[in-house]
Amino acid sequence: MSVAAFVMSAGMLGSSVMLYSRLPGMITRYAEGITGDVAGKVTEMIPEQIEQVMPELPTETGLPIKFP
Repeated sequence: MSVAAFVMSAGMLGSSVMLYSRLPGMITRYAEGITGDVAGKVTEMIPEQIEQVMPELPTETGLPIKFP
């Protein structure tokens, strides 16, 4: 029974050390994936939104406005 407890404790310790050492890399990969997806969606959406909001430019101009 003590051998089983030792094996379980050693396994938990080993998995904890492995998780702790790999966690920063896992977080970085996850963040890069999310950032890439969001950047792609925003890049697709922004030109459409800008075109909807921007008024049409005038084709001709008039005389300047005089100051009082």
